[in-house]
Amino acid sequence: MITAIYPGSFDPITNGDLDVAKRAAKIFERLIIGVYDRPEGKKTLFSPRERVELARVAVAGLANSEVVSYSGLTGDFAKQVDARVMVRGLRMGGDFEYEFNLAGMSKKLFPYLEFVCFMASAEYQFISSSMLKEAASFGGKVEALVPLNVAVALKEKFGTKA
Repeated sequence: MITAIYPGSFDPITNGDLDVAKRAAKIFERLIIGVYDRPEGKKTLFSPRERVELARVAVAGLANSEVVSYSGLTGDFAKQVDARVMVRGLRMGGDFEYEFNLAGMSKKLFPYLEFVCFMASAEYQFISSSMLKEAASFGGKVEALVPLNVAVALKEKFGTKA
């Protein structure tokens, strides 16, 4: 059985993230969505517990997936859950350069871990959580960009009307 991890800060999980998770769940027997509890250099809108719960609700229909919080090096997390594959999503050229460097460094530190990158589906290539949060903070309509539970949580966080 091949277990894959799909790590990220997921602050919050978007429809693009969900699309990658669904596609990865079709390929791997077990998919663990790892919510990194303390993203370096990022101030998160949602707490680790909130991000895990938002992701759990969003992926509830994926029978072979689970959502857990983790800290430390992602490669160590992969080893703890017996994952041999790390799933990543690519939206644009800038993502490729970052992911390419990440894969190279990780391969040196964690040779047992393979990287699989999913190209973003066309309708999700432009979604980033930072732009999404900015739009939501001004009352922007983000319902088409995130799962319903996340849209509700964003409105609650920013005090905008549903």
